[in-house]
Amino acid sequence: MTSTVAVKTITDEELAKKAKIKSIFSNFGPLFGFFGIVLLFSILTGGKIIQPKNLSLMLSQVFVLMTCCCGVFLIMTVGGLDFSQGSILGLSSIIFCWVSMYSIPLAIAASIAAGALMGAFNGFFHVKFKIASFIVTMCSQYFFRGLCKYITTGGPVPASYNVLSLDLTWFKFLLMGIVLVVVFVIWHFTRVGFDLRAIGAGETAARFSGCRPDLTKFLVYVCSGAITGFASFINVVHVGAITGTAGRQLETQILIALVLGGMPISGGAKARFSNIILGTLTYCVLEKSLPMVFPIAATQQLVKGIIFLIVVALTIDHESLKVIK
Repeated sequence: MTSTVAVKTITDEELAKKAKIKSIFSNFGPLFGFFGIVLLFSILTGGKIIQPKNLSLMLSQVFVLMTCCCGVFLIMTVGGLDFSQGSILGLSSIIFCWVSMYSIPLAIAASIAAGALMGAFNGFFHVKFKIASFIVTMCSQYFFRGLCKYITTGGPVPASYNVLSLDLTWFKFLLMGIVLVVVFVIWHFTRVGFDLRAIGAGETAARFSGCRPDLTKFLVYVCSGAITGFASFINVVHVGAITGTAGRQLETQILIALVLGGMPISGGAKARFSNIILGTLTYCVLEKSLPMVFPIAATQQLVKGIIFLIVVALTIDHESLKVIK
């Protein structure tokens, strides 16, 4: 009897140690991974990746991606996915270009409103008809992308010449920082943040705790679309004119960046705001570093695929994994 109790005690201690190690890895793994990748590619590129010129080019990729990641982060927290972000960015950018000919502030408001409407489109079909989020957003991706291509058939849509004067690093950093601060405050200091995590952990329990899952999920898609609409302003400031391919592959970049940052696929309480920042920075370092080390595009894709698979295998939580809502 005594030996049985002793064995059980040892087993409990081992489980506690394993849980502690897993918790540490979950919290600090993405941070160690980011510094590890920076160190590795600094060595492989002979220090080129950390030169001021390359850091500046890398930073130019961060603004739009990190801003859009904020919205998708909220969606993934409730257990959903959004594959329409690239086309929302493209269509919002076109609307911004049109309205910028009259007024830049009005153009910003118009692009945010356009993004919010497209997000509402996704949220309505997802919530009202109980269609899985990835199916709804894949369908809307083709719809919005088709509109982009149709509008730009005659050529790129230019923005007002005055927009180009706003292509300043400090200004784009400020715009991105505003979005990050707003999402951070909502996430940590409001009831909304609690509701998002509760819904991701389990809708039934969240409903009994006073949450309104359907309304919250709908508003999350609206909010995400509005954030992407705002990101279209940053995008146009950088490129000056919009083609039918604007925002192409953005949704893939966002999802990969968040996963690299440690974002759990199933959402819930294990989501961390730091997933946005670490994931975006890690992704941008990889995007800039791989061409320096592997000149052949096919090799770059192969290495990227291997890295992403390793990250997913190490970070995925099999216990809480479920079908995406």
